Amino acid sequence: MTVVLKLGGSVVTEKDTPETVDEDALAAAADAVAAGDDDVVVVHGGGSFGHHHAAEYGVSTTEGTHDVAGVQAIHGAMTRLNDAVVAALTERGVPAVPVHPFSAAHRDADGALTLPTGQVRTLLAEGFVPVLHGDLVAHAGEGVTVLSGDELVVELAPAIDADRVGVCSTVPGVLDEEGEVIDRIDAFEDVAAALGGSDTTDVSGGMAAKVRALLELESPASVFGPDALSAFLDGDAPGTTIGSQQRV
Repeated sequence: MTVVLKLGGSVVTEKDTPETVDEDALAAAADAVAAGDDDVVVVHGGGSFGHHHAAEYGVSTTEGTHDVAGVQAIHGAMTRLNDAVVAALTERGVPAVPVHPFSAAHRDADGALTLPTGQVRTLLAEGFVPVLHGDLVAHAGEGVTVLSGDELVVELAPAIDADRVGVCSTVPGVLDEEGEVIDRIDAFEDVAAALGGSDTTDVSGGMAAKVRALLELESPASVFGPDALSAFLDGDAPGTTIGSQQRV
């Protein structure tokens, strides 16, 4: 079984404190990955590392910058967080290796993303656990823009023939207007009212963007909280299942 696992930036960092890892949460997530038997590709978000600097420099998935100081600050912060995630996994015997999207990906003038995935496929086949992260991406006409972890998940899942996709967030699933977990989402229109617009503090688009992205996948996707990470890696489908009945 091959799994793409997204660890939300708010899960592994203290999002309100710039460049601060949530050590307990990261340790728990690394423990869960280490206990699993599946082939896993890990993607993590930016949390208080990437989002803090991206907001400072006004960079998002659509608004770019040519400011080299901003590029260095955002990408540098994300590599530091990636180092922390890789180190936590390595300490538990997981053969984790870093893969930095900024070094390879690009967008054309229309915003279409090109992400070479041969490196990830080869690393996975050779027994490694590739660890990617939200990052910057070269963007024709914009300088650089943000490449979200959710976009990476959408690109990676079909490229590695993932059987399952999991998104570990700070909430136990996608919530309806009453704050209850939605069991299944088959179309964005079904939950548009509950999700509203994007989270204004998240330069990668918040939960609305996550749902839109995951609906593009052929593999079944689950959105769940940290307490359900072990259950997901054991084969369960906790939280909210996203995708049509035919995909499951």
